[in-house]
Order: sequence, then structure tokens, then C-alpha cells
Amino acid sequence: MSENTTTATELTSQYTAQVTGDLEHNLKEQERVHQEIAALQQQLATLEHDHSVLVNMHQALGLTLPTAEPEHSPAPAPRKKAATRKPAQPKKASTPKAAKSAAPKADAKAAPKADAKSAEPTLVSLIHDHLTAQTEPRSTAEIASAMGQAHPDRGIKATVVRTTLEALVAKGTVQRVKQGNSVYYTTSDTTDPAPEQPSTDAETDGAA
Repeated sequence: MSENTTTATELTSQYTAQVTGDLEHNLKEQERVHQEIAALQQQLATLEHDHSVLVNMHQALGLTLPTAEPEHSPAPAPRKKAATRKPAQPKKASTPKAAKSAAPKADAKAAPKADAKSAEPTLVSLIHDHLTAQTEPRSTAEIASAMGQAHPDRGIKATVVRTTLEALVAKGTVQRVKQGNSVYYTTSDTTDPAPEQPSTDAETDGAA
């Protein structure tokens, strides 16, 4: 009886130690897995935040979001039919009347746009007319401000005005006037009277 009791006690001690060790190992594994899950959740939250920021930037740039192309399953092979098929009838070509009636509509839609663009004055003519109306030379900033107030829908920038002014100076229609460290612009004086042309012999004969 004493040997059986001793053996049972040893087995119980071994099982207790093994179960205790397995329990501690299980708890450590649970803690490790929880830590990994928390790290993955934090990583997922970071990725979702970055994704929302990138989507907003993508939309602000006016781009379209890429979409994954759906996978197309291969089309089944057509079954052979025993019955003979009737030959397909050719489609009727569009009549010349239909083509002629469609052409004027397209021209009518395109015409207003072309007329609107051609009727809009160029920046060169606007700046030249503005300087012609002024009694004193004007700086680039003053001309750009006047153009912006007169034509706010065109979004005229000072750099473009300066380039246009220099082009007009190169053509000789505008003069550059320097006052101290500042540069001003004014229109050139081209109102000289034209020289008289001598009368030809034919005109003398005609008068006689």
C-alpha cells in the first residue's frame, strides 16, 4: 500500500508541475499574441489614416482613383448547332440627308465658342490701349492692378504683364522710362504727320 501511495504521489507531483508549466507557457503566449494584435491594430490605424490623407490629396489634385479591374472568366465556347443559320442581312448605310442634317448641328455648336474666343481682345491690345489712355508713365504693378480690376475673369498676373510690356518695347510701340531705380512704361509718340507725296505726270495730265 505504501508503494502505491508513493507512486501516486509522484505522478500527481509530475502532472501538477507539467500542468503548471503548461499554464504559465499558455499565459505567456496569450500575452505575446495580444501584444502582436495591438501592434497590428496600431499599424492598421496608421495605414488607414495615411490612406485618407492620400485620398484627399488625390482628389485635391483632380485625379481619379485607380480601380481594380474585375477578373473576367473565360467565355464558354459556342455550341455548334445542327440547323443552318440564315445569312445576316447587311445594315443600311446612313442616307446623305442624315449626314447633312448632322453636320450643321455640329458647326452651330462650335461656332459660338470660336466667335467668343476671337471677339475677346488680346492682352497686348488691352495694355496698349490702357497706356494710350494714360497721361503719365505707369509701372508694371500699376498696369497689372488696372488689368486685374478691369478683367478679373482673365486672372492676369504681373509677370505676364511685364513680359508683354517688354515685347511691346521691342516692337517700338511702348517706351521704357526709368525714374531713379523704378521703371515705368508709356506709349511711343507715333503721331507724326505723313510727308506730302509729289504729284505724278498722270495726275497733272488729268488735271489739265
